[in-house]
Amino acid sequence: MKLVYRILFFFLYLLSLLPLRLLYFFSDCLFFPLFYVVKYRRKVVKKQLDECFPEKSMKEKRDIERRFYHFFCDYLMEVIKLFSISKKEMMRRMEFVGLDEVRADLERENKKFCFLYLGHYCNWEYIASLAYWLPEIHCGQIYHRIYNQSFDDLFLKLRGQFGGESILMKDTLRRILTLRGQEKKVMIGFISDQLPKWENMNHWTTFLNHETSFFIGAERIAKQVDAALYYVRVERIRRGYYRASFECMALHPKEYPDYELTDLYSRRLEEQIRQQPGYWLWTHKRWKRTKEDWLKWKESNSEKALR
Repeated sequence: MKLVYRILFFFLYLLSLLPLRLLYFFSDCLFFPLFYVVKYRRKVVKKQLDECFPEKSMKEKRDIERRFYHFFCDYLMEVIKLFSISKKEMMRRMEFVGLDEVRADLERENKKFCFLYLGHYCNWEYIASLAYWLPEIHCGQIYHRIYNQSFDDLFLKLRGQFGGESILMKDTLRRILTLRGQEKKVMIGFISDQLPKWENMNHWTTFLNHETSFFIGAERIAKQVDAALYYVRVERIRRGYYRASFECMALHPKEYPDYELTDLYSRRLEEQIRQQPGYWLWTHKRWKRTKEDWLKWKESNSEKALR
């Protein structure tokens, strides 16, 4: 595995030394075979677009599909560029606005923790560069281990180069409780639009015309450690340039009923996706586990427990 990792890293690092404008040329070249020849997950994308936007015409959905694949090819090249990108270049391409207001909120409310709700929208890998903008705060992100060990190691290296900490999902609560004892304030990003496993499904809400289950860890842990909660709205300004703005959702999460903050997050993310649908990760099989299947799974497990 180490040999595979080193070969991958060496090849991608050399490729990343090329100017981004040349990498975007490769992106344009990649679009045709990915979209028309390989047809990478096009059935999944088309099915989900049909279900999410029944009100749109076939032409509109086809346009969204093409825009998504163009963006997805750009995203791949932008990730490759991360292997050698400088701090100055990264801060020029990924801008965070509203940080002074967030700092003021944390100081005024005497908050140790700040949790960020994120989605697989625009270039989510660039969000890890937030640590460059907040050197006085311990930044981190929750991540789900990639099945392929070599790629998992590569992405951990890419995300860690900015100074933030990658926290394995299953270790989230334990690590956050440990961080409570350090001097710095802590800011943690939660990409919460992933598909939970059966045992992690606790709450369902309507999202993009589907009954959808979300991870509720951000809300649940925020209440436990009294963390401020923000939604991070990421926009693509132009090719290769992004802006992230912070929208306060709750400074006192305990005041909200269970699941209300998760629902609020889902509504904000849906609103953003509907405005610019081509920037969400449509290749992810978001609804392969339905509420009906979950209820059957739950009933089956209840019967097993009684035996």
